[in-house]
Amino acid sequence: MQVDGTTRIYVAGCGGMLGDAVRAHFAAIAQVRASDVAVNEPWLEYGDVRDYAAMERHVAETRPHVIINLAAMTDLEECEREVDRAWATNALGAENLGLLAVKHDAVYVYISTAGVFGGEKDVYTDFDTPTPLSHYAKSKYYGECYVRQSVPKHFVVRAGWMMGGGPRKDKKFINKIYQQLAAGRRTLHVVDDKLGTPTYTVDFARGLHRLLESELYGLYHQVCTGGGSRYDVAVELVRLLGMDDRVTIEKVPSDYFTREYFAVRPASEQLVNAKLNARNLNVMRDWRLCLAEYVRAFPPLA
Repeated sequence: MQVDGTTRIYVAGCGGMLGDAVRAHFAAIAQVRASDVAVNEPWLEYGDVRDYAAMERHVAETRPHVIINLAAMTDLEECEREVDRAWATNALGAENLGLLAVKHDAVYVYISTAGVFGGEKDVYTDFDTPTPLSHYAKSKYYGECYVRQSVPKHFVVRAGWMMGGGPRKDKKFINKIYQQLAAGRRTLHVVDDKLGTPTYTVDFARGLHRLLESELYGLYHQVCTGGGSRYDVAVELVRLLGMDDRVTIEKVPSDYFTREYFAVRPASEQLVNAKLNARNLNVMRDWRLCLAEYVRAFPPLA
């Protein structure tokens, strides 16, 4: 598939940090219609992936060549508290758009997560079998399985620890560190017993483009090169901000945050892009380069 000005793309769940990058990338070269339950941009319209009839209307009107499903409940604690809503969003939503992709002969892109793994290994390839632990992970894995079994033209793409979007959209680790520093905190407590792979939204969007044009359908890991702990990411962020002589970062175990982050998390969810590398499709850069670019784009203390 050549993605150009004639290509129609429908993006669901486009109101978050990844949606910003995906919409910006594809809107420059294709016709994009974007929706979300949180209409926080002028280019967004309301759309709930849990509502099949509403999604059917959108897809019938758009006649997309590609449906990209970014919609997800990603807050693990929220998923544990609101189990039914998590499954409706992450699993039923995946089915709804998958059914419509088949009905309208569209390529379906479903974004999944490194969190589907249970932490038995340090590093996972595309060929490892998931053992999801939490309701978030189980519901996302269900979505994966449905798409792989039921939608012929599909890309299931697993991401790692997302970074991007800037202070307005970033609800993840980087912006939480930003907020602490901006509030004047000079001692940070950061866990070092959980491993993962940062994933820059800008590179991720470029990678989706490369995958679509390849037409090599299937499951892919798509994360930045390298991995490490939350502590490693915090150390690099503080260094990039030029604050390493003023900020102390103390290693703590995950139990330190048990009250706030009570959902079970794997000891490691580090991924490698085995299939992207083998097929010469990998556009993801080292996470440290991407973090430096992110800091330049969104200087938090300016």
